[in-house]
Amino acid sequence: MTDSQLIRDIKEGNTELFSELMRRYQRKILTFVYHMLKSSHMELLAEDLCSETFYKAFRGLNSFREVDASFSTWLYTIARNTVLSELRKQRTAHVPLEESGYIPLASSDIAPEQAMLRNEKVGKVREAINKLPEKQRSALILREYDQLDYQEIADILGQSVSSVKSLLFRARSSVKVQLEPYFYEHIYEHYEGMKSK
Repeated sequence: MTDSQLIRDIKEGNTELFSELMRRYQRKILTFVYHMLKSSHMELLAEDLCSETFYKAFRGLNSFREVDASFSTWLYTIARNTVLSELRKQRTAHVPLEESGYIPLASSDIAPEQAMLRNEKVGKVREAINKLPEKQRSALILREYDQLDYQEIADILGQSVSSVKSLLFRARSSVKVQLEPYFYEHIYEHYEGMKSK
């Protein structure tokens, strides 16, 4: 069954079919919510906000009109708004990463030094993404992590496709600029170390 057929049947009273829509989209929405929450180190709320997203979608399904957007776009929009609402509520409380309960795990088959360097690089990239304005960050997450196309991102963010491309260009440029000093510094240290030997 397509999403449209499921939605039509749910609207006609077969509400148990909503679990099939959840099965189709739960992982994608959870991943999106998780990445949006990373900027505030609130990853532990991802499952709750994912559940809240589906609850809101179920409650509002009668108002969903396919002519306005696809179900997935509508669902991502609800998820984004749910996260933004939670972030506004929590704005005053800043929880450091160490206290958030999120601990990146290194693969056991790589050396501890490599794992530390890898985790440090991942941390720097995350830090750079976290510093982006909300729309740039959302566009980048939707494109790079969720692999959505420009039109879907435009629909979710309420922007034109050209605006989305512009947001992505600025987001990538900003991340690159933020990371350049870090990577340049490490290359420079490496050469300095070689000179002294």
